[in-house]
Amino acid sequence: MDDIVQEIGRKNNCTFCGVFRRQALDRGALLIRANHIVTGHNADDIAETVLMNILRGDIARLARCTEIVSTNDKLIKRSKPFKYTYEKEIVMYAYLKKLDYFSTECSYSPDAYRGYARVFLKDLEATRSSTILDIIHSGESFVIKNKVKMPTQTICENCGYMSSNPICKACVLLEGLNKGVASRITLGKSSQIMMNDMMDDKSPKAKDDTSEFTKDFNKLRLDYIRNQNT
Repeated sequence: MDDIVQEIGRKNNCTFCGVFRRQALDRGALLIRANHIVTGHNADDIAETVLMNILRGDIARLARCTEIVSTNDKLIKRSKPFKYTYEKEIVMYAYLKKLDYFSTECSYSPDAYRGYARVFLKDLEATRSSTILDIIHSGESFVIKNKVKMPTQTICENCGYMSSNPICKACVLLEGLNKGVASRITLGKSSQIMMNDMMDDKSPKAKDDTSEFTKDFNKLRLDYIRNQNT
């Protein structure tokens, strides 16, 4: 992450971390043939995510961010068992039981968009103690109209990972880092231009660089799906 920040600066660096971390979890789980990923997202995390998705108008993520168990026929099942547990409760339990836990935040988190949502929620919580759970329940109650067009999940042509575009966000960000223009491609228009350039690149070398990696990942993914159906 330090290398990425050195390349792009502190603005939008959390985009890279989030995209790469989520994909790394799936790839790592497939490599060890895991069939379920359990994450430590707590009530504070979920409430922040609901608020962020509302502010950004991200209907697709808003529709699924409050799920305790998320499933997809192309990816491994994920669970968030601490969805209704406050962060402070988890820390207190770990402290009393003398369990190891991370007590420090990422050094780049003060510049994250999520940080503004967190501060806002803490201010609300000071006057209404149930704010965190209220927002989670509100997120659960949102109903997306049938006429709203939702993105269709497909497979990245470059690496085989799940994506709502022909080229996944991770591949676009990596291409931007390799070309030294990563600081600009977190914006929608620039990201689309980079994606189009990658799709237009039909050179044999470009195909050779990714074909083996794509084949291996797709094989792992298909093996997982096949095992789930037997």
